[in-house]
Amino acid sequence: MRRPPTTPGFVRAAMLGALLLGSAAVARVETAKTQSGYLAPGAFDLLAVLPPAPRPDDPRGISDRAIFKATRTLVGTPRWAMATNDVKLAPADMMRDFSCATGIMLTPQIAPRIAKLIARASFDTARGTGIAKTFYKRQRPFLIDQGAICQPAAEVADSYDYPSGHTTAGWTWATLLAELAPDRASAILARGRAFGESRIVCGVHNASAVETGRLSASATLTAMRDVPLFNADLAAAHVEMAALRRDPTTPRPAPALCSRESAMIAQRIE
Repeated sequence: MRRPPTTPGFVRAAMLGALLLGSAAVARVETAKTQSGYLAPGAFDLLAVLPPAPRPDDPRGISDRAIFKATRTLVGTPRWAMATNDVKLAPADMMRDFSCATGIMLTPQIAPRIAKLIARASFDTARGTGIAKTFYKRQRPFLIDQGAICQPAAEVADSYDYPSGHTTAGWTWATLLAELAPDRASAILARGRAFGESRIVCGVHNASAVETGRLSASATLTAMRDVPLFNADLAAAHVEMAALRRDPTTPRPAPALCSRESAMIAQRIE
């Protein structure tokens, strides 16, 4: 029986400012099309960490079907609109979605080092979730029970449910942004949780797939903590985030928009 690999201790870079000295050029933005991450292929065995996918007749499987049916009542509501918005995964979309929680209007143009860090980390977390999806081959909920979904079925019908890739992406962003702005961690992580729940509202993932998507992201991020390049990029992103938050010219999100978002994040999804 395989055992999960021992995860190393968390390593924090000490000399943050030194990484930016002597560099006048703006770092090149790396998007979700990044072709490499921080972990070597096979360096981390995510399947040894994740729980098995639910069976249709076990308590988790029965609960998943009940939640899918119950959340179809959200069709057409503001929370449904938020779930539809959360389908988009481009870096510019993700930065916009986390701007209220972070307290500044993030874009890849003003935060290229943050974009670079999360793009590379997301390559690793997405790869692990993809391996698990292929291993478990679990059907999506709308292919089992009838009900409206918030994105075209053709975009998702030929891929699997467990774990949720969107949730993995959202939790990767939330975890790293919370580390870069720890005083905003509660709001950032709440938005990351809601980002995953949007997949339940949307009807394209089961609740258990969303839970496991968060675990997939957290476990994979832990595994990269002793990678020197990850720590160097994390340190550079810390400097960039601190500078953006200190700068009075950095755009801030509209308070009314953030109040509406907070109300939807607080909504119970079941």
